[in-house]
Amino acid sequence: MTPTPAKKNYKNPKILHWLDVLAIAAWGILLLKYWATGKLNLLIHPDYFWLVILAGIGLLLVAGFKTKELSKRQRIIEDSPSAQHMTIFPPGWSSSLLIFTALLGFLITPQVFASQSAMNLSVTELLGPTRSQPQSFRASIRPEDRTLVDWVRTINVYPEPDKHAGQKVKVQGFVLYPKEMGEKYFMLSRFVITCCAADAYPIGLPVKLNENRDKYQPDKWFEVEGKMITDTIAGKRHLTIEATSLKEIPQPKNPYSS
Repeated sequence: MTPTPAKKNYKNPKILHWLDVLAIAAWGILLLKYWATGKLNLLIHPDYFWLVILAGIGLLLVAGFKTKELSKRQRIIEDSPSAQHMTIFPPGWSSSLLIFTALLGFLITPQVFASQSAMNLSVTELLGPTRSQPQSFRASIRPEDRTLVDWVRTINVYPEPDKHAGQKVKVQGFVLYPKEMGEKYFMLSRFVITCCAADAYPIGLPVKLNENRDKYQPDKWFEVEGKMITDTIAGKRHLTIEATSLKEIPQPKNPYSS
């Protein structure tokens, strides 16, 4: 009586090996694509770009070596029953899942955090301490050359609003309407990133207008020029920009500050 052959773990192991190669190559290409197209700015702090680039190159090298190995192999030796591997997913599923998520990365563009992510924060919270390194603060910079983050850091160190009143200001950010602000104000904001998009948080400065704020839509980017004044918002004294010029601008290539 002819013995029944042992049941194989999968029908075509060669295809599964090529799925592994495809998954590794897809993620290497995706990481380098994000870097080449500038989309990496939306996901990670620039200080860590080199890690992503090295990872992308490394994955492509691994995929290349694996491709060379599989091309030279004349036949695939299937695992014997005594050499089975413990896996969470059936053979091929892990690689297929990696390929699927990589395809989503190619098709879906990363989105910038917007006002909805910071809508429930108060003026005081948006002016709160930045989680940046102390050496990032530059006290000697001219007021008109300070960025939005520079101003917030300055206020953190010298919180008395009257100390800065009358100083010129020219900053860029997107429009945000905190819950307690009146109709003649909006918050000019930016998100600060310290490591990756997961830890991004908003900061901002109040802007006082000479007109109703309806024409300044949330999430629109503006360059605001004016001078600093001390104003009372929601019962508290805050350093506020008295705007003399508001110019709508495109969203910067790197919308996050660091």
